[in-house]
Amino acid sequence: MLLLLSLSAGNVYAGTGGNPVSVSGVQQNGSCVGVVKDSAGETVIGASVVVKGTTNGTITGIDGDFSLSNVKKGDVIVVSFVGFTTKEVVWNGQSLNVVLVEDSKTLEEVVVVGYGTQKKVNMTGAVAQLDSKALENRPIQNVSNALQGTMPGVQITSGQGRPGQDGATIRVRGVGTLNSADPYILVDGIETGTLNSVDPNDIESISVLKDAASAAIYGSKASNGVILITTKRGKAGKPRITYNGYVGVQNASEMIERMSSYDYARLYNQTLADQGLSKRFSDEDLQKFKDGSSPYTHPNTDWYDLAYQTGVQHSHNVNMSGGTEDVKYMGSVGYLHQTGILPNSEREQFNGRTNLDVQISSRLKTRLNLAYIKNDYSDPNSSYAGGSSDQIIRQLNRIAPWIVNQYEDGTYGTISDGNPIAWLDADQTVDRKNQNFSGTLALDYTILKGLVATVSGSYVDNQQHYRAFQKFIQYNPNKKTDPNKLNENYYGWHRSSLDVLLNYDTQLGKHGLRAMAGWHAEKYNYTENTMERKNFPTNDLDDMNAGDAATQKNTGYSRDLAMISWFGRINYDYAGKYLFEANLRADASSRFAKGNRWGYFPSFSGAWRISEEAFMENTRDWLTNLKIRASWGKLGNQNALSDYYPWMNTYSLGASYPIGGSLQSGYYQSSYKLSTISWEKARTWGLGVDATINNNINLTVDYYDRETTGIIMDVPVPNEFGLGAYKDNVGAMVNRGVEVLLSYNNKWGDWSFGATGNVAYNKNKLLDLGSEDANANGMTDPNNGNKRRVVGERLNSYYAYRTGGFFESDEAAQAWMDKYKSQAGYPFGNRQFKGGDLIYLDTDGDGKLTSNDRELIGSSDPSFTFGLTLNAGWKWFDLTAVFSGAAGVRRFVSNEAYGTFGGDDSHPATIWLDAWTPENKNAEMPRIAYMTTSPSLPSQVVSDYWIENASYVRMKNLQIGYTMPKALVNAVGIQNVRFYYSVENLFTLHNMRLNVDPEIPVERASNFPLTRTHAFGVNITF
Repeated sequence: MLLLLSLSAGNVYAGTGGNPVSVSGVQQNGSCVGVVKDSAGETVIGASVVVKGTTNGTITGIDGDFSLSNVKKGDVIVVSFVGFTTKEVVWNGQSLNVVLVEDSKTLEEVVVVGYGTQKKVNMTGAVAQLDSKALENRPIQNVSNALQGTMPGVQITSGQGRPGQDGATIRVRGVGTLNSADPYILVDGIETGTLNSVDPNDIESISVLKDAASAAIYGSKASNGVILITTKRGKAGKPRITYNGYVGVQNASEMIERMSSYDYARLYNQTLADQGLSKRFSDEDLQKFKDGSSPYTHPNTDWYDLAYQTGVQHSHNVNMSGGTEDVKYMGSVGYLHQTGILPNSEREQFNGRTNLDVQISSRLKTRLNLAYIKNDYSDPNSSYAGGSSDQIIRQLNRIAPWIVNQYEDGTYGTISDGNPIAWLDADQTVDRKNQNFSGTLALDYTILKGLVATVSGSYVDNQQHYRAFQKFIQYNPNKKTDPNKLNENYYGWHRSSLDVLLNYDTQLGKHGLRAMAGWHAEKYNYTENTMERKNFPTNDLDDMNAGDAATQKNTGYSRDLAMISWFGRINYDYAGKYLFEANLRADASSRFAKGNRWGYFPSFSGAWRISEEAFMENTRDWLTNLKIRASWGKLGNQNALSDYYPWMNTYSLGASYPIGGSLQSGYYQSSYKLSTISWEKARTWGLGVDATINNNINLTVDYYDRETTGIIMDVPVPNEFGLGAYKDNVGAMVNRGVEVLLSYNNKWGDWSFGATGNVAYNKNKLLDLGSEDANANGMTDPNNGNKRRVVGERLNSYYAYRTGGFFESDEAAQAWMDKYKSQAGYPFGNRQFKGGDLIYLDTDGDGKLTSNDRELIGSSDPSFTFGLTLNAGWKWFDLTAVFSGAAGVRRFVSNEAYGTFGGDDSHPATIWLDAWTPENKNAEMPRIAYMTTSPSLPSQVVSDYWIENASYVRMKNLQIGYTMPKALVNAVGIQNVRFYYSVENLFTLHNMRLNVDPEIPVERASNFPLTRTHAFGVNITF
């Protein structure tokens, strides 16, 4: 390892490790004095200075100075401080001037893997790791959003802006199953299933195990990838207190531009006339809409402006860490509060965490982790199909601008569904109160040198109280809502687990051997209870017992799961050049019947560090590392279904049977289950190359092939069977892809610059759909009727007609209908095509227009994902920019987002102002038409015209910081102060027709808009 010594006597420079340095000088009569500084010449306050092997120690003062008595010549002085490489110096009586070097590469060199860590240089599998710096000082609500664009092969699709419920969708190396494809998530070794259970300020590192070689140690839960989160721990030294806090404001990142009352009214009149109907609005009406002279009878209501507001978010975290060589501690508390961009949308979070490490004896040490997080989420409730803000946003998109919000007397204008602003004014919310506790106690016992036994017990408890009160609203004398209603639900789960590990690590000459054997057992329990009542006397009496008992509904159930596992791993290396790893895990799960409960998941991987060979001697001055990797393994997916007992024939309650002249309650079997069903299995192999050039350029390239078999699917049955389709392990698909990561980092005097770019290509292909008919002809996607599954094609592919522009005239449209309408299989019925309508193409060339002319039009899963992180610094200033993006992705947006010309219950987007007319044939949009009579609309015919290219580039984060000079802050006992400005989702470049986010999760655009957050914050370290 690198060790730098100055040529001047008394200067000791700490590098990245090495043997103790012998320093000669003038004897100090048993008293060792000195000063500790960093590489910039600033004194280090609070550094630990200890005589190795003793309790004789001290800490540096405000000037970085220290003094140790009773020190003998030859004693080793250990100097350490958080964020710097520990330095050992052999004292020979001289005054020491120790320079500590920042330990900025520690996390890059040591990677967290399953049940342990490994040096990055010795890795044989595909693991991506992110350290805490990528999460610091960003106004994020959930960790998932901070990962977007930072790791190749880890696809993050942004969720929504709903406070506390904005978690993104995470896919590791694409979608490899037709069922749940969520990765396996653990925090400090505890399974959580979500990234919402940890404060970003508490995270030390995040590792993503992407291939079988790295993930097989988790067996039946690992086929969709594994995410390991490691939280911060204490280090020996003076107590160190850090405060991180920010205040930010939020607004919607993109909103659809809607027509004014005047434009909508005049175009609506036109559609009525084209349909042979009387116009609704007179010229006088149109003038009033235009000039705004009568706001109550002819309003131009901006529903978005009435509803959306500026949200405020602030976060605070205090972290304290420190300790001695025997006892190290870390404790943190955090608070976050957010008001959303809709009234009554809110999140409040409180969290606490403590990690304790105690060296009880030379052989025995213990670790204790405790964490608690409380998250309360509120979402405005609608009075039409309540339960979330989705219907509120939907109505804000749809309600016409000529509907008044409130009249002079305070009553509301409405459409048939009501008034979304009245729902917001009612202060009715959907409340979710969540609490999560997790704890781990572990003991490590050193049996022999290199042989350590570990016993670890963990417990997690998660509870949610759901409450939604729908109030009664009298909009006006002629319109009111349904009677008020209360839904109150309780959900809870807890998991207990026990792990026993045996680790052995030895070095015999050039032979390195590491071995690990383990046993795991867990028990999981889930309970759910729901209740409902209606007809409360007033909106103020909202306790459940105030509702009408005759309307009450109650449900409840519990589920249990158990699993035991055996696993092991062997790592071998010869001379640091030839690396080999083997893993094996055996899992038995209660999800499956006896005889099918055990699954075996092996993996093998190897690497050759070519740069260490003798024939590479001449390249070592510029090629620091060159390694080739290869891996193969099998993984499982036991969480493919939400069904806890997919093998057990069960009965459904709620049936009614006529017995004795009256209906009697009973139960029935709705579906048949196979006892042979088991987990899905994924075979994965991959090749990789790692290279480091000139110590500041790093390159990683990976190719992978993942084939999933035994995918659980519905198997169709004949009507005579009497029951619905049953599930079996019958499907298969394959994922193949390439990942590239390239980084550059350098410093020149006061300047620093770094750039890390990544790009990943992924393509999946369906291999088996479980039946002869589906394999031959394909099948409609059961999750989305606009998509189709076809063997040999990508999952989540849209299925639609091809178009060839607009008809030039009514005559051209009639000629097209004359050609196709009379032929068998014509799919458009009596819909009348006119000039300006979309031209649907005969793609199969049979001279007919039938449903067989539909084709696959791209997938909603991107082919390419990419990211770029740039950072620069000059003296006390720093700048970071994070970009993310996707390409080769399609999105279907329905006509609810575009709007139609249907009267009160519609609000067209301004893009319809560029609709086709005989005078505007080079238009963006097809002709406008009354209601949904036009066969061009996506609600009538799904075509490639409405399935848009959703490729995008987004500036995910921009951060500018200023760190105060240490000479200024150290004088008042502060170690570090940094001020910063940070913004999330600053801009997005895309070619979507509407101003919608290209990652829009809801085709009708009724999702809570993605938010842009501007924040100002400060970090202070004492």
